[in-house]
Amino acid sequence: MAEEIRAEMVANVWKVVASTGDTVSEGDTLVILESMKMEIPVIAESDGVVKQLAVNEGDVVQDGDLIAVID
Repeated sequence: MAEEIRAEMVANVWKVVASTGDTVSEGDTLVILESMKMEIPVIAESDGVVKQLAVNEGDVVQDGDLIAVID
């Protein structure tokens, strides 16, 4: 079952670490967000393959926006 990773706050996408097709493990960093000069890693909550990355570096995400899909 696919897992959707969503933003938990308004933030800038500072760095995209993972790529579509990458195999990730629980706890791996997918994206690093920046908000109020703090870096916030967005991590995989389960093992799987990154099926979709919905953000690019420099994007602004809102609370609830899709960041990635892991299957």
